[in-house]
Amino acid sequence: MSPALPIKKILADHRLAPSKKLGQNFLVHGQTAERIVDLSGISAEDTAIELGVGLGSLTLPLARRVRRLIGIELDAGIIAYHEEQRDLPGNVTLLHQDLLKTDFAALARETGGPLKILANLPYSISNPLLFKLVENHAHLAWAVLMLQKEVGQRLTAAVGSKEYGVLSVLLAGCATVRTLMQVGPAQFHPRPKVDSVVVKISFLPVPERVTALPPHDRQLLRRLVNAAFQQRRKTLRNALSAGLFPDVAKEKVGDLLRAAGINPETRAERLTIEDFVRLTCLVAQSPPLP
Repeated sequence: MSPALPIKKILADHRLAPSKKLGQNFLVHGQTAERIVDLSGISAEDTAIELGVGLGSLTLPLARRVRRLIGIELDAGIIAYHEEQRDLPGNVTLLHQDLLKTDFAALARETGGPLKILANLPYSISNPLLFKLVENHAHLAWAVLMLQKEVGQRLTAAVGSKEYGVLSVLLAGCATVRTLMQVGPAQFHPRPKVDSVVVKISFLPVPERVTALPPHDRQLLRRLVNAAFQQRRKTLRNALSAGLFPDVAKEKVGDLLRAAGINPETRAERLTIEDFVRLTCLVAQSPPLP
């Protein structure tokens, strides 16, 4: 077991407490933080973005490895703590803002290139942040994220598995995802009730599978995928009829699926990203919407 960082003492001494509202679980083992930085592939000339600085468990080892680090933190008490203690190196810039509202495009322009992101994410915001990454993939190089194990499994799920879902499909359309390591509850304060994993989502270089996809409307793709998985136990024809085309005859939705080479009686988890993109292109060309 790696040595524990004095997280509990810092919290007590400065009258801070993990916020249930923000879903804070502070990483308390320094060796784990070092390992995450090692596995990220960050280099000395990089500018890194840390989402959720916390008490600096990941910030400090990361700052030692990069040219510049920009940390985004919502908790005003934590911002005040770092400003009072002056405990962060000079190459660290703290931004007091909501990471879900951060303008990644503007940040990429300001830093001079696609973003390299690291984060120990509160479980409560992992899904919206992942969708934000998908939407902003053109401004990202990669993201190394600590996530609830269940969420991490969905990102790397195989077609046809019970974990395969909306994010599995959307990330397959813009990135590759791999699991770097697992992290147990004992490495956090307070201890979560579940295991965590660290994953790396790589947007650059653009995966061959992504470059092979035809040009398509990404917003329409997301609508189709959301509708398909919203009622995943239904056949694809029924799920799309209920969720996206309620005013269109089911027979017409079935014809559209067959034209895309998809069996209307299959279910969403059987479709690859290529299937969904092919359907998206067909809907865009001859939409069944009234």
